[in-house]
Amino acid sequence: MTAHGAAQHSGTQPLLHQKGHELQPFGTVKQLPIGLSQDTRMYACQRLNRILADTQMLYALYKKHHWLMRGATFYQLHLLLDKHAGEQLTIVDGIAERVQSLGGVAVGDPRHAAEITGVPRPPDGVEEVPAMLSRLLEAHETVLIEARDAATRVAELGDDGTNDFIVSEVIRTGEAQVWFLAEHLVDTPLVRV
Repeated sequence: MTAHGAAQHSGTQPLLHQKGHELQPFGTVKQLPIGLSQDTRMYACQRLNRILADTQMLYALYKKHHWLMRGATFYQLHLLLDKHAGEQLTIVDGIAERVQSLGGVAVGDPRHAAEITGVPRPPDGVEEVPAMLSRLLEAHETVLIEARDAATRVAELGDDGTNDFIVSEVIRTGEAQVWFLAEHLVDTPLVRV
């Protein structure tokens, strides 16, 4: 046996190009003993996946605008948008884990998220800074409207964990980020009154 042939059979060669069958289809929940009905968990997962898709798009917008920032406030906004993007990425992970903890399947493919998001697609090129900030504010509003309604409805179904996560993470973080962004759109003189 050649040295090449021995390496292939020694167990050190990765088994590449494997394909498998889907173990759990998207839009289903498996049974978990967490004291919530299957219908409640299914509904919560549907709402969370919509918020997850919107939040993934918001994160992507933050990164895009972070890279494309221009002008006199470049440095400050470049850093702020990157900070907000990091906070949104943490929320993305938290939402996905909440879906999984309810027995669902989190939307993880960006192409799938793009199909179900309510956040409009931006132009592929660079916009003026106020337009980029306005686009971020509009995306936040989309997330916050969806999150507020979902939090209310899952609370009515007795899913306090999902309600708590949406309120404490998605809504509170979003509101703070909106405040910081909106202040950059106030037309204030810099030198004299």
